[in-house]
Amino acid sequence: MTGKIISLEDVDLSLGDGAARVHVLQGISLAVSTGEAVGLVGPSGSGKSTLLMVMAGLERPDRGRVMLDGEDLTGLSEDALARVRGRRIGIVFQSFHLVPTMTALENVALPLELAGRSGAFARAETELAGVGLGARLHHYPAQLSGGEQQRVAIARALAPDPAIVVADEPTGNLDEGTGGAVVDLLFRIKRERGTTLVLVTHDATLAERCDRTVHLRAGRVVAADTAAVR
Repeated sequence: MTGKIISLEDVDLSLGDGAARVHVLQGISLAVSTGEAVGLVGPSGSGKSTLLMVMAGLERPDRGRVMLDGEDLTGLSEDALARVRGRRIGIVFQSFHLVPTMTALENVALPLELAGRSGAFARAETELAGVGLGARLHHYPAQLSGGEQQRVAIARALAPDPAIVVADEPTGNLDEGTGGAVVDLLFRIKRERGTTLVLVTHDATLAERCDRTVHLRAGRVVAADTAAVR
């Protein structure tokens, strides 16, 4: 691994209004190297998912700086941020976020079409085959199991060939066996493509597979460990 692909410097973020406003991230400084797998762990409400969204440019910090592959995201417009995400970041959510009225193929092709990329459907078909869904191209989300829906979501995240994949509890809605298969898929993709992987998880076994775990508590980084098991 060489170079920092993600760098956060003294990031603060509060969410909510008035008396309900909560200081979610407090003085976060963190770097992720190219090709590294980092697990964000900690109790519920510790700021893990919010930190992931800041890294992906989906939340703006109140203070501090976020660098993505040498580019400062802090002052970018929403349109510019969307372009950066579209080129460089694949996002996998716990609840899949598939469009229910679109087939698996259409769901995966969607971000490519929105970005004006040519050959969107051919690329989508290749990605779905790569996650073992080559025979399910024309099925709608309701016709797919939870594990299949998550694999569609992973294929969609990978279709633009991003340098970074971020995943928020990617096994949270899956049973143990199906979740294990999804985890195997994510780490296989990381190895084969050299993708940087950042994921939020409560699963200790999944965290141990990462190169490093970053522990959060009450919006602060309290420890960063190199995993003994890869």
